[in-house]
Amino acid sequence: MKKSFTDSKTGIRYELKGDYYLPCLAPPEIDGRAIGIWGERRRQYLRDHRKALYYSLLTSGDLQKHLADTNEAADEMFCQLVEQLAKQEGVTEQLKVQDQLAWVGAMNNIRNRVTEIVNAELIYI
Repeated sequence: MKKSFTDSKTGIRYELKGDYYLPCLAPPEIDGRAIGIWGERRRQYLRDHRKALYYSLLTSGDLQKHLADTNEAADEMFCQLVEQLAKQEGVTEQLKVQDQLAWVGAMNNIRNRVTEIVNAELIYI
């Protein structure tokens, strides 16, 4: 009696466990990229509000790639926007030397606004 076989149509291998053949499913290989904070926010949003998309990505094995791609795009967008807004509003290293408290307040304000923009444009869609 065969202990295992591979389905020619699907390519899934089955093994005999007791009286039943069960599929040997392995998780997809992870590409090693970090999910990061933006990817975790996206995962939480998908899991809570876009269940069909979340489970579709999860079962197809594309969730990790999607989250890593989202994290990279969001991180790049965040850095660019912070730099642009700081330049536009005159928050420079000179201000940092002259008045550290004003610089910290201005940078925190910029970072908070940019976080909201990135969330609205990439994470919560």
